[in-house]
Amino acid sequence: MDSKSIVLTARDLSKTFSNESVQQHVLKNLNLSIYKGDFTVIMGNSGSGKSTLLYALSGMDRPSLGTITYFVSDDDDNKESIANGGAGIEISKFSNDKLARFRRDHVGFVFQQNYLNDSMSALDNILVCGLLKNTDRKAITKRAESLLTKVDMTAQDWRKFPTQLSGGQQQRVAVVRGVINHPEVLFADEPTGALNSQNTDNVLDILSDLNDEGQSIVMVTHTFKAAERGSRIIYLADGVICDEIELGEYKGDYKDESNPDIEEAKDRHYRLKTFLQNMGW
Repeated sequence: MDSKSIVLTARDLSKTFSNESVQQHVLKNLNLSIYKGDFTVIMGNSGSGKSTLLYALSGMDRPSLGTITYFVSDDDDNKESIANGGAGIEISKFSNDKLARFRRDHVGFVFQQNYLNDSMSALDNILVCGLLKNTDRKAITKRAESLLTKVDMTAQDWRKFPTQLSGGQQQRVAVVRGVINHPEVLFADEPTGALNSQNTDNVLDILSDLNDEGQSIVMVTHTFKAAERGSRIIYLADGVICDEIELGEYKGDYKDESNPDIEEAKDRHYRLKTFLQNMGW
């Protein structure tokens, strides 16, 4: 792990929600580093703080205390800091406008609900995000079409409105939208939570393929099937990290007898199962 490049860090991260006289401490002085190229999975029981952590790391929400720092070498705000020792960009101090620009340029997000605009075609849902960063419509369209093809969406599908697509197709469009701007990190909050088994497999395959190509991913999930795709599993309870495990690269279905890496896949499955059992999951 030490040889990997850190893409972001959270230090002494706390999040408190107040309701009249009652305070709920959801994250408690949490420290975490996310590494470039990892597929990091955050797990934990309901109310453990995993989605709150995801939203804080991505800049979608602000922590009550602590810092979140990105190490993004191609950002104008970060070039000088990295050249002078890698201080990074502390997004927790950004104004709302500056934080929105940072998310646009460096962060992708896939939600459980796809939040596509029903009045736009599948392709236009992606282009409207891409053109916020890159005004070269031809280049953005080419990238969007290439990504849609990669996730098995036909040219006929591109022109359809979201309501004309299946739930699985809609989520594939949402994944493409999430990576259209080459995000430093793709965050995913229960991305298969609203899908059936077949569509779940399809979306997880897409995320695994993106990770194989070098995309850093941080995903929250409550399912074992989704967690198996991770190279690193972090387990939260009551707003703190209890433990984590390194699984390494995903090796395919451990039940598939035609899988050439089936023994490694079985070992990963067993190690994850044992880890989660030890966590009381």
